[in-house]
Amino acid sequence: MDIEFQSREEIQLFQEELLRKQVRFLAEHSPYYQRLFAETGIAPDSIQHLSDLHRLPFTEKQDLQLHNEDFLCCPKEDIIDFVTTSGTLGDPVTFGCTEKDLQRLAYNEKKSFACAGVTKNSVVQLMTTLDKRFMAGLAYFMGLRALGAGVIRVGNGIPELQWDTIQRLHPDTIMCVPSFILRLIEYAQANNIDYRHSSVRRIIGIGEGLRNQDFSLNILGKRIHDLWPDVTLFATYSSTEMSATFSECEYGLGGHVHPELIIVEIIGEDGQEVPDGEPGEVVVTTLGVEGMPLLRFRTGDIAAKIVERCACGRYSYRLTPLVGRKNNMIKLKGTTIYPPAINDVLASVDYVENYVVVVRDSAAGTDEVVVRIGLKSNLLEPQAQIIKELKDHFRSRLRVAPIVEILPTDVITQINNPAGSRKPVKFIDERKR
Repeated sequence: MDIEFQSREEIQLFQEELLRKQVRFLAEHSPYYQRLFAETGIAPDSIQHLSDLHRLPFTEKQDLQLHNEDFLCCPKEDIIDFVTTSGTLGDPVTFGCTEKDLQRLAYNEKKSFACAGVTKNSVVQLMTTLDKRFMAGLAYFMGLRALGAGVIRVGNGIPELQWDTIQRLHPDTIMCVPSFILRLIEYAQANNIDYRHSSVRRIIGIGEGLRNQDFSLNILGKRIHDLWPDVTLFATYSSTEMSATFSECEYGLGGHVHPELIIVEIIGEDGQEVPDGEPGEVVVTTLGVEGMPLLRFRTGDIAAKIVERCACGRYSYRLTPLVGRKNNMIKLKGTTIYPPAINDVLASVDYVENYVVVVRDSAAGTDEVVVRIGLKSNLLEPQAQIIKELKDHFRSRLRVAPIVEILPTDVITQINNPAGSRKPVKFIDERKR
């Protein structure tokens, strides 16, 4: 039986056995962790239970950047796929995957898609890239193959091509960045495509949130739902470093962990675990990774752990939607905000075509936020009036307003899609830390 449906006690015992196995593997094969055990004087065999994890130091993103090859646990000739992180929190890091790692990725995505209701009878249109050293795109493809579902590899962008494919091949599921759905809908409306009666019945979102902390749809999710009410939305959370995905089930009550693949801790500012249900930084220990496994890796993402049994019957814990990234926290005029909160405001404004948020140091040494927007072409209001309205909109939701600048939409598009980027760039941090 799937371990996710076993009791919490059984899941803990199961994970502790995998943890002991993973620590032994690291002690034998990882130059980085061999050095860590030697320097700290911690005996690998002393890590027996989940409660022992707190004795180990965290692995930071900087450690991966400075000692990238020291994390490799196998001969380089055993690596059959090289990927890099997106560099969201700094310089990209290279990860090597063995054949076993790719099989693990396929298993992970097979379970995640199944959690979201995809079956072998489904046809899934992937609006993500499979190239550019992007782990996720390849993982999605392999997971769908393992599930037996049909796959349509269209790639990202180009609404015209996406709709041509939908009308030709009739997928029931599409997978993409959620904000792109609004562009798909806008294109369909402008070109008399009856999108509400298309074959699409499920949207799996990546890279952007669809829900608030109470699991209700956020502004972006609600806009998509209002425009396309017959489609079910599923949110996911994943990263290259953890080689795992947290996918919602049909009840939309958080992303389910696969206990055989990852251990998750949620820590506070003091580095100690916070009570279940309270937000903190997500820390992961990968299980079953052969090429570059990680021990207590700080993701920088802020979320909470939900341990109550889900309505779907799974006992495995879930993660709430991300509050934001710790390194992206903004202190604007005394108010703490994260970029997703700014995105939510912009997603609720009909006249904004595209945007980018820039945070920089002010002359006073505090955070200064500039929102650069592109406007839809059918607007008649003066730009000064639009800026005032948008600032009022920010104040009503966030209590503070950023600087607002209006630029041509094609300029914003170029900023959003720089050469070589695998994901839309909507947040730029220019602060000197």
